[in-house]
Amino acid sequence: MNPTIDADLIATLRKLKLGRLADTLPERLALAKTNKLSHAEFLQILLSDEVTRRDAASADRRGRTAGLDPTMHLDRWDATTDTTFDHKLWDELCSLRFVEAANNVLIMGPVGVGKTFLATALGHIAVRRHHSVHFERADRLHKRLRAARLDNSHDAELRKLLRVDLLIIDDFALGGLNQADTDDLYEIVVERHRSAPTIVTSNREPVEWLALMADPLLAQSAVDRLKSAAYELVVEGDSYRNRQKRRLRARRRRRQLPQPTKAHPHHLTTPPVDGQHHVADDNTPQVVPCTWRNPGPLQLASDSRDLGRDVERPAPPSQALSVDLLQTRDVDVHTGRVQASSAHHLGTQYGTQPDCIHRVDTVHPNGCFDPCAYEALTGVIDRNDEKRARFQ
Repeated sequence: MNPTIDADLIATLRKLKLGRLADTLPERLALAKTNKLSHAEFLQILLSDEVTRRDAASADRRGRTAGLDPTMHLDRWDATTDTTFDHKLWDELCSLRFVEAANNVLIMGPVGVGKTFLATALGHIAVRRHHSVHFERADRLHKRLRAARLDNSHDAELRKLLRVDLLIIDDFALGGLNQADTDDLYEIVVERHRSAPTIVTSNREPVEWLALMADPLLAQSAVDRLKSAAYELVVEGDSYRNRQKRRLRARRRRRQLPQPTKAHPHHLTTPPVDGQHHVADDNTPQVVPCTWRNPGPLQLASDSRDLGRDVERPAPPSQALSVDLLQTRDVDVHTGRVQASSAHHLGTQYGTQPDCIHRVDTVHPNGCFDPCAYEALTGVIDRNDEKRARFQ
């Protein structure tokens, strides 16, 4: 059980700006009591904790000021990646002896192999060893220097870049450099040559850099100085970003649910016709052909009275009369004419005069007789009869 801390002691620590010691003080008191530490040893442990905490906070703060990504520390490098590079050279670079010797580092390789991660990790190591570091992408660096020419702060910005202990330029030579960019690069490389180290990451070899610069003479002079005192670390392998993308896709595939199969909306079964006993296969639904309607086959009603109750608005006579007559069998299959009683009943129901009904067995929306559809629905057609009839 950890001992309790007196409130007066916590207030005293805060006055001395040692308030963060209260976070670990109970554990340290229990450790001193268990190991029977002397007062000097106990004080040494407390002060060491505070120094470690302050160094870590200072390194994080200076790393953010330098523009370093806080997630790209050396201990977070994934050793299971498929990238390959010279590990002996990498161990030499992690020792930061190149910083003391003012040597440069060129990290080259294809896209996504971890060049930026390795350069940023070296920057974090330098920050923790109390070196001043500045990390910036090449295109943003040139853009900032071009803007500095407009407000007469270009010289001050260059002095900041020349004064820093370790300069890291990321994604260099992705695009062409104009005359102003070439002049700035030449000034930086020449002034830092043999006096301060520079780390450059690029997808291109130094030979390709010359063709991207506006002034060939300045370009050759800058690249020659940069290469002459530089370690070259070549990173090869598959892209680490693609590996992350594949894992995300695999997770999404596992979360997908099977999609239910939807029956085709046009598979409607036909009701039996009077005098016939039609048996349909359970697996193969019967399709009612209906060539004159785009939405699909016509679903037949079982009774005219049911149709009137289910539908809120009466259907057009060209469709509703055909359905009712087909179900009630009030149409003469040889002549195609409606019986007088049925015509009076249907005309009253749908608001149509009985003497206006001439041919309602199967009617096209344009009011014309459709013999093919009538044959498909009734099975009987008088081929010698008149082929067309209209509503008067």
